[in-house]
Amino acid sequence: NTLLRDSAVKVAMHMMPGLFVSPDEDLNMFKKLFSDDNFKPDMLKIYPCLVTKGSELYDLWKEGKYNPYTDEEAVDLIVKIKQILPKWVRTMRIQRDIPSTLIEAGVQKSNLGELVYNKLEEHDINCQCIRCREIGHKKTSQEYSLDDFKLFKESYNACGGEETFLSIEDKNEESIAGFLRFRIPSPNHYRPEISDETALIRELHVYGNMIKIGGKNPKIGQHTGFGEKLLKEAEKLAIKKGKDEIAIISGIGTRNYYRKFGYERKGPYMAKKLI
Repeated sequence: NTLLRDSAVKVAMHMMPGLFVSPDEDLNMFKKLFSDDNFKPDMLKIYPCLVTKGSELYDLWKEGKYNPYTDEEAVDLIVKIKQILPKWVRTMRIQRDIPSTLIEAGVQKSNLGELVYNKLEEHDINCQCIRCREIGHKKTSQEYSLDDFKLFKESYNACGGEETFLSIEDKNEESIAGFLRFRIPSPNHYRPEISDETALIRELHVYGNMIKIGGKNPKIGQHTGFGEKLLKEAEKLAIKKGKDEIAIISGIGTRNYYRKFGYERKGPYMAKKLI
């Protein structure tokens, strides 16, 4: 986790509740996941344990020594988990895509995620994770401008470094239009491209329907200046933290985007001198 973060890579963790513990113990495991500085993943996949033939768990289940969660138990637990998620994590997936014909015991319904979201809505429970607040889900039919949104900042420690989650959200923090993951790396950073004076951007993401680069559409999030606003704020934060360089991990297709703002290739990164 530390090596990945200090390389400016975002981190996803796959969690499997239902392994010989109670729902309360599983819930406490997730609480630790987001309170212990050694963990705090950027993205989360939740895969309740399933029993399939050919596994040791299958033999234990046949002997009556192990029982996985039922559909209802899994839904109830994940609803509780969703209520404790911080605003900087994104739920990527709920339930493995395994044919029900291969599942001997455990969650049988392939739409577990849908059942979870239905129960959240039914009980008027709000999850603060990124996935539940993406503007594509919340405001697809509305027109908006930068004036409808404001910049939010949340800092936390993780893996020996300091993380700051910059986000552009509506004023009620119900919809998120874009975000940036900023990091001051740990003292043990190891990449030759990254010095003690380098701040990192581990992810920059703007939500909305895709359009061509340079295109405009007032009803969507992309290409309305959100990305530039987040990038400039990260640069200001880096200077405030005493850093003279900022480096971002970038896909090949987005390198030219960063070049527009003065970034240049530096190994696998796009980097910019700030001072």
